[in-house]
Amino acid sequence: MRILSLLFALVFALTTAQAQGIRFFEGKWKDILSEAKKENKLIFMDAYTTWCGPCKMMASKIFPKEEVGAFFNDKFVNVQIDMEKGEGIELARAFGVMAYPTLLFVDGNGQLVHRAVGYHSVPQFLELGKTAVDPTKQLITMEKRYQNGERDPAFLYQLAMAKFGAYDGSHSPIAEAYLETQKDWSTPENRKLIFMMVGDTDSKMFDYLIEHRSDFEAQFGTDQVTGRLQDLIYQKLYDAPGNSSLEQIDALFKKAYPERADQLSANFRISYYRMAGETDKFVKAAGDYFDQYPSKDPDELNNVAWSFYEMVDTKKDLKKAVKWGLQSVKLSDSYYNNDTVAALYYKLGKKSKAKQYAEKAIAKAKADGEDYSSTQELLDLINGGK
Repeated sequence: MRILSLLFALVFALTTAQAQGIRFFEGKWKDILSEAKKENKLIFMDAYTTWCGPCKMMASKIFPKEEVGAFFNDKFVNVQIDMEKGEGIELARAFGVMAYPTLLFVDGNGQLVHRAVGYHSVPQFLELGKTAVDPTKQLITMEKRYQNGERDPAFLYQLAMAKFGAYDGSHSPIAEAYLETQKDWSTPENRKLIFMMVGDTDSKMFDYLIEHRSDFEAQFGTDQVTGRLQDLIYQKLYDAPGNSSLEQIDALFKKAYPERADQLSANFRISYYRMAGETDKFVKAAGDYFDQYPSKDPDELNNVAWSFYEMVDTKKDLKKAVKWGLQSVKLSDSYYNNDTVAALYYKLGKKSKAKQYAEKAIAKAKADGEDYSSTQELLDLINGGK
């Protein structure tokens, strides 16, 4: 009976441990490598930061799942390492970690064999693990095949997708090599690849996206395509800073959106001068834009009004910002919009109006469960200044 009881306790303990999901090994990097060699397993590293939302979701929703634990505990030595503390700082450099979470698979010699980036659902995460332990699908294996001259279209497509998921910035040449094998770029599969992987406004993929925009909009939606194009155009500015880039941005807007190019260029200048810290040009760009294109977007109005609060001191310009702030409140009577109006009125010295909108903002925040500590500080200043 005693032996049976001990066996039952052991089985129960093992089952409970498994049901708890992934078991993470704790120790120095050299100890982790040693453990991987001893067990003849790959290391799965959750490369995270404490501020990363998707990292927290993986930790709370995915890693504890029983089926995830069953697979990963069997196949890997699992570790979680904060990339901004201790050994994590050097490991982030060594493995080129640029986004979070990065999911790394490393052998016992410290060689990276596979990687992916971002939140993964349970099925996606399990599939990633299966790929990582399959030598024919590991990134390191596919990269060697590519370097050895393999150019089969199906292989190139698979490698391009794997590179894109790895988020190491090396997917574009592979995608271009794949497209060179394709006579027809208009298939849904090829459009998906182009839409995902286009990263340069000077590329053939960008030109194709522009020329066949309606086809992409039918497959992915107008808003998605618009956002993708704008991201690519804005990225051009960061890649080529300086006044000359404004001309390039204008030309790209005319190429991508001939019917809306002037408005998009005018709107872009607001962000451009705000980021550059050129207050006078920012004030003029915002005024010109809203005079010519009255906005019905409460977030757009509020964001510019708040930037005026932070950057502008002249009463004439602050009064313009109040007008935009009040319009944002009219369109969306939210905590943030009321808070902006309160701050602007306070900066103008209109304490009664500032108090009115600060109290309104706090009431909205309480109702919606928002943090209103900064508005409370403003209200304390208003009340204390009487």
